[in-house]
Amino acid sequence: MTGPDQAVGVEAAEDDAAELIAQLKDLAGADPAEVRQVVAEVLAALDRAAGGALREHLPEAIRHDAGLDATASARH
Repeated sequence: MTGPDQAVGVEAAEDDAAELIAQLKDLAGADPAEVRQVVAEVLAALDRAAGGALREHLPEAIRHDAGLDATASARH
């Protein structure tokens, strides 16, 4: 995509991301621990779908929380 089509795609992705962030903030107000668990599960599922490639791009603390660090991987 180039030109106007690309701009529309970027705007749509930004809108989707903003909506997801708002939903996570709403959940976090209710129970932050539950939101962390949901995010960890989503990241783990995305990593599985990417054949383990996602974990290389995540900070160590997030990998650990999502169970994607080397220690957790060795247990599976």
